[in-house]
Amino acid sequence: MAYYRRGISLIGLIYVLVGLYVAWIHHYITPTLLKSIAEALLAVFLWFLVLLGVDLHLGG
Repeated sequence: MAYYRRGISLIGLIYVLVGLYVAWIHHYITPTLLKSIAEALLAVFLWFLVLLGVDLHLGG
């Protein structure tokens, strides 16, 4: 009996990693963008802290 394995395959993972590398070396992904994404993810997952007035901005 064959089972269907959910998730990303090794080839799919390699494809995404190469794509991230290419985007990084061509400056589509920058440290500023990564910081903004991290702040947004913090705000999404810790939204209750945002409502309490906690500043989730990284750095100064």
